[in-house]
This record gives sequence, C-alpha cells and structure tokens, in this order.
Amino acid sequence: MFQSINNNLNKLYKFSGYIAAFFLILVAVFILIGISSRIFGFYIRGLAEYSGYCMAAASFYALAFTFVEGGHIRITLFLEKASSSYKKFLEIWCLIVATIFSGYLSFYLWKMLLISYDFQERSEGADEILIWIPQTSVAIGSLIFFIAVLHTFILTILSKND
Repeated sequence: MFQSINNNLNKLYKFSGYIAAFFLILVAVFILIGISSRIFGFYIRGLAEYSGYCMAAASFYALAFTFVEGGHIRITLFLEKASSSYKKFLEIWCLIVATIFSGYLSFYLWKMLLISYDFQERSEGADEILIWIPQTSVAIGSLIFFIAVLHTFILTILSKND
C-alpha cells in the first residue's frame, strides 16, 4: 500500500510538471499574440496580466516536480562533508524546516484565495478578472509542493542510514 501511495504521489509531481510546462507555453503564446497585435495595430486587453498569471501558475506547479527531481538549490555540498549519521540528522532537520515553511505558505495562499473569493475581489488590470481564478492555480501548486516536501521528509525518516 505504501508503494502504491508513493507511486501515485510521484505521478502527481510529474503531472504538476506537465501543467507547469503548459502554463509556460501559454506565457509564450500570450507574449507572441501581444507582439503580433502591436505589429498589426490592434490591442487585446489583459494579455500582460494573463501572461503574469500563467507565469505564477507555472512557477508554483513546477515547485513540487523540481523539488522531487533535485533541481532546487540544496545543501548537498555541505552534506557531502558530514558523516553518515550527522548527514541524516541534518537532512531531517532541513526537511522539518522546509515542511513547516511550505505548509505555512500553502495554508496562507489558500486563506488568501478564500478571502478573495468571499469578497469577489477583482484585479487592477485592464481585464478586471476575479482574482481568485489565477490564485487557484497558485494555491493548488503550493499544496502539491507541501505534499512533496512532506513526502520526502517521511521517506527520509523511513530510509535506512547510508
């Protein structure tokens, strides 16, 4: 059962990476449409804002995938010099701190999303989109990142000393 959960979570992280790639493609499309529209002399409202929303979504969806794949800046250079037992202690300590901060981030992004939804807050851009719509992807991405950090923390605790 634990292996099944582990596999499903890894699929979630990979899917999150695909979603991030999709949002990056949307950023490129919106920028190209904006450039093309200026060349042909017409204006499409909100393209810069939509590009920014997609960039935020891509950043947060990519967090979990990048973390699991080892792409984030880590303290491996420092850990390589530590002894085996001290290394595991340092890894666990760092993952505890990361779990707390990623959980805190996710909690408050979800809280911000709910407040924006309750007040029906709108963006200040030309499009005046309901701000909870782009905040949803940021909150979901932060939750997946929290799950990834917690998952790595649990796996590190359960692993045998190297």
